[in-house]
Amino acid sequence: MIKIGITGQPGFVGTHLYNTLGLYPDKFERILFEDAFFQDDSKLKKFVQNCDAIVHLAAMNRHNDPEVLYQTNIGLVNQLIEACEATKSTPHILFSSSTQEERNNLYGKSKKEGRKLFEQWADQNSAQFTGFIIPNVFGPFGNPYYNSVVATFCHQLTHNEQPKIDVDGEIKLIYVAQLVKHFIERIELIQSKHPDDCVIEEITVQHTIELKVSTLLKILESFKTDYFEKGEIPSLDSQLRRDLFTTFLTYIDHGSFFPFKLKLNTDQRGSFVETVKLNSGGQVSFSTTFPGITRGDHFHTRKAERFAVMKGKARIELRRIGTDKVLSFELDGKEPSFVDMPVWYTHNITNIGEEELYTIFWINEHFDVNDPDTFFEKV
Repeated sequence: MIKIGITGQPGFVGTHLYNTLGLYPDKFERILFEDAFFQDDSKLKKFVQNCDAIVHLAAMNRHNDPEVLYQTNIGLVNQLIEACEATKSTPHILFSSSTQEERNNLYGKSKKEGRKLFEQWADQNSAQFTGFIIPNVFGPFGNPYYNSVVATFCHQLTHNEQPKIDVDGEIKLIYVAQLVKHFIERIELIQSKHPDDCVIEEITVQHTIELKVSTLLKILESFKTDYFEKGEIPSLDSQLRRDLFTTFLTYIDHGSFFPFKLKLNTDQRGSFVETVKLNSGGQVSFSTTFPGITRGDHFHTRKAERFAVMKGKARIELRRIGTDKVLSFELDGKEPSFVDMPVWYTHNITNIGEEELYTIFWINEHFDVNDPDTFFEKV
């Protein structure tokens, strides 16, 4: 059991890392961190004492005064080092630096100097340190106008705002789940092969995507056209498009957008409804559910899903992992409609009617079936 703490735990990358570690309770124990620990020396000291590894993500990314940003980031590094030295603790520290290290700005300078401070601490205390130099990160739940241009564009397009390109440059990106995998694999490697050795390393995380800002916006605009205007699942024929669409879905205001009404065509033969229009592959299936029965209470980390009720009455509930807010929707087959399930939302469907419930499902199956994706947690 490896005890892992994450400074900046409530942030974008911190949330994904914390939740992913929670999928493996037999391997990792998550040591709770709160931002307020940086204002309480005793709590910060207790935190470092309890950790085998600390992923230092806490940082200020943007501020009107670059000097405030620089001083804040260096200050957080020094506080963490001082807490370790005061308690004679030597956890494996993993530091999230940036490719902006080489740029002529105070944010990049704060990252580079922070990494050097950790290296000096590890050298002087025979400790373990991994400095990750990371490209821009995108993925579900990133903060618009803060974390990445992907987050900003997704928010704007799903909230009827018009995105604007200031500089149409090339951007290098990595999907947040891939970055989290880098952190976890490095922690496991150091703990298994070098548990007591002094390790000081610098790792440049390679970007997985490189494209122009205009190309990114064009892809996301096509998602809006297909999804919002046509009711279609867009083409997901590449890993880039799948990761972007998975991200795009999480910016939709589920509470007001769903359930989405489908067009019901009725004649003397009966009725016909198009539930999923595909511009790509995937799996479409259906189920029947007896009255009073609930299906689900699980979440996916990579797959997007659609539930459409064809006959009967259903209640669909969703809750984002790590939160308490439950979204609840009632659907009736007499007015066919659907609800989409974003990643990291635990969800279920209950037959609340008196007859058998007929539900059709679409799942975006483009992943390695040997790589676990489904985890159980009640809504």
